[in-house]
Amino acid sequence: MENTIQELMDKVRLFCEERDWDQFHNPKDLAIGISTEANELLDIFRFKSIEQMHDLFQDMNKKEHIEEELADTLFFVLRFAQINNIDLAKALELKLKKNAIKYSVESSKGLNNKYNEL
Repeated sequence: MENTIQELMDKVRLFCEERDWDQFHNPKDLAIGISTEANELLDIFRFKSIEQMHDLFQDMNKKEHIEEELADTLFFVLRFAQINNIDLAKALELKLKKNAIKYSVESSKGLNNKYNEL
């Protein structure tokens, strides 16, 4: 199943409109939703070794839980962009261009340093 970012945003918009949730979806509360859901995803991996994290993806129930938390995070990202008229594809393209300057292949390949440490 392939969807464009706009199609996903439209699905989220319709889902929320059917439930009259626009009244609850201001920038602050949507940003809180992004953070909350991302932290629920993070909590799954807390204190896990590399091997334990790998094992999570082998257990279909645990993998489904990971996918659900990731989808919840994406839901809030899409809704934030939709409500605030942000073109996510354009925003990502611009950010990638900026990051390409900060993290040139020559200076950052194979390194996990922050741009000001390169």
